[in-house]
Order: sequence, then structure tokens, then C-alpha cells
Amino acid sequence: MKVFVTGGAGYIGSICVEELLNAGHQVTVFDNLSEGHRMAVDERAQFIEGCLSDRETILNAVAADQSEAVMHFAAFAQVGESMTDPSKYFRNNVANGINLLDAAVEAGVKKFIFSSTAATYGMPDTGPITEQEPQKPINPYGESKLMFETILKWYRELHGLEFVAFRYFNAAGCSEKLGEERRVETHLIPNVLRVALAQKKECRIFGTDYPTPDGTCIRDYIHIVDLAQAHILALESGKCGFYNLGNGEGYSVREVIETCRQVSGKPIPAIEEARRDGDPARLIAGSQKAIDELGWKPRYATLEQIVDSAWRWHSAHPNGYSS
Repeated sequence: MKVFVTGGAGYIGSICVEELLNAGHQVTVFDNLSEGHRMAVDERAQFIEGCLSDRETILNAVAADQSEAVMHFAAFAQVGESMTDPSKYFRNNVANGINLLDAAVEAGVKKFIFSSTAATYGMPDTGPITEQEPQKPINPYGESKLMFETILKWYRELHGLEFVAFRYFNAAGCSEKLGEERRVETHLIPNVLRVALAQKKECRIFGTDYPTPDGTCIRDYIHIVDLAQAHILALESGKCGFYNLGNGEGYSVREVIETCRQVSGKPIPAIEEARRDGDPARLIAGSQKAIDELGWKPRYATLEQIVDSAWRWHSAHPNGYSS
């Protein structure tokens, strides 16, 4: 298929592009490079530098590309920033996304695949979290993603645009060629590995008194290549709806740090600090729907596999794409 990918220079988007190309699809990447990296765009893909806020540009780009499917990764995703600058998140994640949806409808695109988030669930009371869990986001980032999910349902009903929206838990790890480098890094694994690379003195543990076996928060980590494979499966005609993507297994902050020590062979000092506001004790995905309906199955499900792939990329690229 011909696939038009927005945000294809970012962490998740670039690796999805790589996997799409490996599977034989043709790919056009559309990215303004505000968060992504030109070096992360696979050389086999066509690249267009542009911004979704420019309505005419995106309408023309999708029409000219004649793609059969759109994958949309171009969103701002910093929870803390969304609390201080909500306008930025609603303008980009909602209003600019509507420009892309309109472009897809006008160009006759048949399938739209959306990068959503488990942040739409807010602070769930149960676990594992299934798609039936009430969605009650607690920050503008999660709210902006939920708003776009609602818009997708209306575009399906009114325009016949088939969509799949994936609610990610914690995407992690790297491919052989591509990795994780952000303007502001908030993810645990790359921050811990920066200590192993002697780029930071220590990592921080926020809260050690949670009702978990070792007192630290538990999160569900999914390998980025497994996540990309779900997007490829979603291209099949007839697949439509909302799907969680996670391993169904949780690992604590202490377990992640210890695994990073074992994989890297470095000591990695850690300091303990108070809890952060809004951090639930445990977030684990119920992904059975994706397994049953898409035929998806994680291939790199262990924390050791995820951390090993990340360590190999970060140790080979200590300064990210600039190296």
C-alpha cells in the first residue's frame, strides 16, 4: 500500500516507517521537524517538510500522494507541558489533526490510523485496563487525544473513513537503526541509560511508598517494533476501532533500573524522591482485543529484550542523531 505518515521523523513514527518499508509498503513522511529528526527518516521514504497547521499544504500533499492510508503520529506528548500550555496541545493535537482528517476525506483515503494514548484513561481504578475502562483524562494532553478519538468516530459515521486508534502504554526500546531522542526526555529507560553513559550522575525514583511489591510505580512497557507491527496489521480492510497496546505485564521503577544495570554492566546510582502528583501506582494494559481482532502478538515482550535494544542503540549513538 501507499501510506502517508505524519510525524514520521519522531521516535515512534520513524520506526513505524522503517517497519512499513521493510514490509513492502510505499511511504511518504510529512513532518515539520520541530520534535523529530531528519536523520531518523528512512532513506527509502519520500520526505515532505511541512506543518499540519498549514491547511492548504496538507490538503495538497495528501491529494498529490494518492495514498491509500494515513498514519498520524504528529502530536505533542509532554504531559507536564500540556498543564502549563494547554493551547499548544489543543491547537496541534486537535485543530491541526482536523486539517489532516479533512485532507484524507477529500483525497479519498480509505484508512486512518491514529497514535492515541493510555492517558485518555486518567487514573483508572482497575487493572489490567481494557478498552471498556471509562476514559477520564487528568491533563490536557490526554484530553486532546480523547477529543480526537471522538472526532474520528464522527468522521467514520459521516464520511465512511475507516479508522484504528491505538492507545499506547509505554513505548520503549529501539530498532537496529533507529532510536529514541527527544527535545525533553521524560521516559524512564532512556533517562536511566544516560546515567550508564555517564551523561547524568544519577537517576531519580519518584515515590517509594506505593502499594506495590517494592513500593515504586509499575508500568507496562511495549517494544517499539511490536508497536509498529500492530500498525501494519491495522492496514487490513475492515479493521476499525480502538485498541490498547501493551504487554500485559508490569515492571516497577526499581526493576527497570536494575535491568538497565544488568544489561549495561554499569552501576547506575539512583536517588529517592517524593511522589509526583498524578502518578498512579499501577498501569497495565489489557491488549486481548488487539490480539484477537488484529492477530497481533508481541515478539519482544521481556523487559530485558526492551532494555537491551535501547542500550545497543544509545551506546552506539551517545549523542543521539547528532552523533
